[in-house]
Amino acid sequence: MTKVRTRFAPSPTGYLHIGGARTALFSWLYARKMQGDFILRIEDTDRERSTQASVDAILEGMQWLGLDHDEGPFYQTQRFDRYKAVIQQLLDQGDAYYCYCSKERLETLRESQWAAKQKPRYDGLCHGRTDIPEGAEPVVRFRNQQEGTVIFDDRVRGTVIFNNSELDDLIIARSDGTPTYNLTVVVDDLDMEITHVIRGDDHINNTPRQINILRALGQKPPIYAHVPMILGDDGKRLSKRHGAVSVMQYRDEGYLPDAVLNYLVRLGWSYADQEVFSREQMQALFDLKDVNKAASTFNTEKLQWLNQHYIKEMPASTIAEHLQWQFNDQGIDTRQGPAVTDVIDALKERARTLKELAAAARYFYQDFDTYDEKAAKKQFKQGTAEVLAALHEGLGTVDHWDLEPIHAAIMQVCKALDLKLGKVGPPLRVAVTGTAMSPSLDVTLKLIGKQRTLERIEKAIDYIK
Repeated sequence: MTKVRTRFAPSPTGYLHIGGARTALFSWLYARKMQGDFILRIEDTDRERSTQASVDAILEGMQWLGLDHDEGPFYQTQRFDRYKAVIQQLLDQGDAYYCYCSKERLETLRESQWAAKQKPRYDGLCHGRTDIPEGAEPVVRFRNQQEGTVIFDDRVRGTVIFNNSELDDLIIARSDGTPTYNLTVVVDDLDMEITHVIRGDDHINNTPRQINILRALGQKPPIYAHVPMILGDDGKRLSKRHGAVSVMQYRDEGYLPDAVLNYLVRLGWSYADQEVFSREQMQALFDLKDVNKAASTFNTEKLQWLNQHYIKEMPASTIAEHLQWQFNDQGIDTRQGPAVTDVIDALKERARTLKELAAAARYFYQDFDTYDEKAAKKQFKQGTAEVLAALHEGLGTVDHWDLEPIHAAIMQVCKALDLKLGKVGPPLRVAVTGTAMSPSLDVTLKLIGKQRTLERIEKAIDYIK
């Protein structure tokens, strides 16, 4: 049995976006499920638009998502000699020819075909042409068959048929000698022994052309699977307008990579009614035959729900690895203060994103100069300074700074002042956190620490007076 080999081949003209990440995920999952190889290839022949920054962004995105490759990254710009040799082979075989047509002639041809309500296509004028214009810099065109059909069994769409008469003689080398996409992708898939090409269905019109080039080279085409596009919430194709700039944007906004992968795998693939999948489950259950033909709609609320689920269910130690980026981004130094894992356990029930979690954790590590205006106005009233003073005294006597002694000290103050906890707890919370929201008071105070707690109570008393 032939070993399965899939590939992800992005063009480094921008970031790794959500659509590309899903294609990479499907290719990676299928290779892992079949104990095959996953190859990363950078299609950087568009020298004007390709940048090293984009290459770095793609590699960073793949690494963040945990989509590890077995071979590569391979760069097309390092393979020009190989492409040149294949182009020459096609020329020698008579399956390619030089085209000397000017841009003006091609434009006139296209306009006349539009006027005649014909599909614009090259008319083959230069095939067999002998009157070579002086000083011309020709392109090379592949001589496509005009008879018959191209039929392939797509693992997502089923049987797909194209008439050769609909395909024109496409350019496989530009006038400067550089190869074009449809030539390089064929040679790369051939040389890298790719068995399954999993890609977006916007490539499906390229497939018959690539199959014909492969056949001209005497080679068997790989198996194709064209996955449907992703639509935005408004039903239009996902674009920058929908925030689909880069998968790293989702890291910046506080999403866990496992949540993003789980969400992406459900965009076009399903297994029964299951919504939550571990990486191991995805690899075991994923199958191309279960990929939907219809386009999928991106739903930010669903992604948030999944992310919140992962924050709640993941071990705090795993979350801490990703949360550190948010702390750094928000300028929060966690070296002085409670263990990050303890803070995560205290806050994770309410956090939808790591960005929210980091922001909510700030008061555990940093003192503050201001209070939430609404909370302070509501809780810092006449008589509050006396309550806080009593709490300062009571908590100051706690020797073993832990949940039960802290709780007991607060309740003792309530009893001494003949006040219910509802009158004592809220102003204490605002005094030590600066906000009206925090975990339970005993947990909050334990994590803040005795010295910081007492200092903040003193500061609040001064603020009220």
